[in-house]
Amino acid sequence: MNILITGAKGILGSALFKILSPLNNVIPCGIDDFDITDFEKASAFIAARKPDIIINCAAYTDVDGCEQNIEQAFLVNGKGTENIAIICKQLDIPIVQISTDYVFDGRKDKPYLEDDPVNPLSIYGKSKLAGEEAVQKTLEKFYIVRTSWLFGENGKNFVDTILKITKEKDELRVVNDQSGSPTYAVDLAKAISELIKTTRYGIYHITNQGNCSWYEFTKVILDAANMKNKTVIPVTTDEFPRPAPRPKNSILENRLFKSIGFNLPRHYKEAVEEYITLK
Repeated sequence: MNILITGAKGILGSALFKILSPLNNVIPCGIDDFDITDFEKASAFIAARKPDIIINCAAYTDVDGCEQNIEQAFLVNGKGTENIAIICKQLDIPIVQISTDYVFDGRKDKPYLEDDPVNPLSIYGKSKLAGEEAVQKTLEKFYIVRTSWLFGENGKNFVDTILKITKEKDELRVVNDQSGSPTYAVDLAKAISELIKTTRYGIYHITNQGNCSWYEFTKVILDAANMKNKTVIPVTTDEFPRPAPRPKNSILENRLFKSIGFNLPRHYKEAVEEYITLK
């Protein structure tokens, strides 16, 4: 397959390139190649390379930054995604659109299913939902993949942040009333590589298995890094205010991915141990 990846220098894009390259012709694209918000340039670049599928990882992912830069968030995550969807329509090819747990409000007391009502709290979540809606409005052949708490190489992520802070401090205060499923970019990339071999289009939730709070995630990270001597203090969201509201429950049930016969990604604890070991 000829697979074009936007946002290829980021955490997921770079993982996808490594996973897909051995058996496919992968075209990695970044902002230096074209800007997804510039339809004419994006269209000319993509059409010339004749991809069989586009995986759109390009996004404005600074959750708090989106609150201050609303227009930019919707331009990239909404309009930019719509541009890529229109190009896919013109070329008659499918898209993999990467989305987020933040399209939900977190008020459900169980893991979220793919068809649960969406109600984003933050500008980031609202702009990513705009991208989802643009894809669904424009195309019939699409995979929307929602994931959560992504970590991996080539980008800012919670695991690296915790490891950096622990070098400077012996005591950490971490939120304990938000829950989610940490997801290793390598495992997500492997799952996507299997999904695109099918024509089972639709909305998917794909995360590593298991769930935790940010506090519990921190404890797992420190254990894997042999830093059990560090003190971690659980705090509430109210004690640790951020510009963007976060959903209290970000846990995604991988129902559809499992129902069509795929093996679910491993437990997040195993993935954390591997990631830290390889650093």
